[in-house]
Amino acid sequence: MSGLEVKANLIKEILGMSTSPVAVKFHEEFVRLPGYDLPEKRRYCQVLMEAREGKHVLLTPENIACPAAAWALGFDDPPPRLTSGEMPAAMGIFGNPEAVQHTFSTMQRLEMGRYKMVSVCPLGEAEHQPDVVVVESLAEHLMWIALAHVFKTGGRLHFDTAVLQATCVDVTITPFVQQRMNMSIGCYGCREATDLAEGECVLGFPAKYLDDIVDSLASLREKAMPRVRGKNVYQALLERSED
Repeated sequence: MSGLEVKANLIKEILGMSTSPVAVKFHEEFVRLPGYDLPEKRRYCQVLMEAREGKHVLLTPENIACPAAAWALGFDDPPPRLTSGEMPAAMGIFGNPEAVQHTFSTMQRLEMGRYKMVSVCPLGEAEHQPDVVVVESLAEHLMWIALAHVFKTGGRLHFDTAVLQATCVDVTITPFVQQRMNMSIGCYGCREATDLAEGECVLGFPAKYLDDIVDSLASLREKAMPRVRGKNVYQALLERSED
């Protein structure tokens, strides 16, 4: 069993996740990786969905289906109706094109043409150290991962989102470029195009933090997690209310 497989299994076991954390790696050259699907058309959020359910998928400038994600990943220039804000405003995501343009101006993106491919697979089955680990799961699960990230150091975590491009920008590109954890409540695109459930959110972090996060999750499992999930204080409130 590889080190990544052990860590992925621990995350799933400790948190009680039904699907896998996902390994994301950027490639500066296209390489036809054995065992990876190269589907005809996919959105980035869709390959994350498929990877957390067990698939190995490659996404390239040729098979990416979402123009906004293609722009964010540096795969292709965006169409004018996207950059003008006309398309998202017409879809009812924002109230006017100017609001969309302002939102796009805040987006973290990769350099155009820098990367030729993204490989995505279950974390435990990754052949190489990923660049980013993405977790799509219940908000309570992501809370523990975030707490594990500051378990040894303390401090505050700062998450940012435009509630747009949650999977491609918020939890993949931002962690990759800024080398920090980020979490998002999701967006129109990923909630329409994937099976992301109403109670699920998304989180991403640079893979260099994986060891510490897994180690800290194991510590949180000893005391903090059972107490929270047991809801002892809440149960005591209910008992007092019945008196």
